[in-house]
Amino acid sequence: MSARAGQCMCGEVRFTAQDVPQEFGTCHCKMCQRWLGSAFLGVTIAEKNLSWQGEDNIATLQSSGWAERAWCSKCGTGLWYRVTADGPLNGNYEIPIGIFDDAEGFKMTREIFIDRKPDAFAFQGEHELLTEAQVFALYGPTTEGA
Repeated sequence: MSARAGQCMCGEVRFTAQDVPQEFGTCHCKMCQRWLGSAFLGVTIAEKNLSWQGEDNIATLQSSGWAERAWCSKCGTGLWYRVTADGPLNGNYEIPIGIFDDAEGFKMTREIFIDRKPDAFAFQGEHELLTEAQVFALYGPTTEGA
C-alpha cells in the first residue's frame, strides 16, 4: 500500500489518500454504466485515509438505499462511490483509478455484476467474477436496480 494523490479533470477538486491498495475491482452494474458511461474501475479506500480539497465543488447523490456517488460540480468528473448503509463496508470509498495522478501499478482482482456487462468488451487476466446474485448474497442488498 502507498500514498497517492489525484484530482478531477478541471483541478477544482483534489484528494490525497494513504494506504492505497494496489488491487482494484470493476463494477458492471447498470447504475455505474449510466453514471460513467462504462464499467466503474475503483480502488477501495477507508474514509480515514482520504482528505479532500475543493469540497465546495463536490456534488453528491444518494443513488441507492446503500450508497452515494459524487462528482465535481464544475467539470463532472466522477469522484467516488461510497457505502452509506450500516455494516462492515460503511464509509468505504471506491475511487476511480483514472483520477489518480499516477494510476500505474494497479491490478484488477475482481469484476462484479459480470452478468450485466455489455458483451462488446472483456478484460484480460485471471480474477474473480461475481454475478449480481452473488454480490447481493455477499453484501446484503436485495433490491434490484443496481
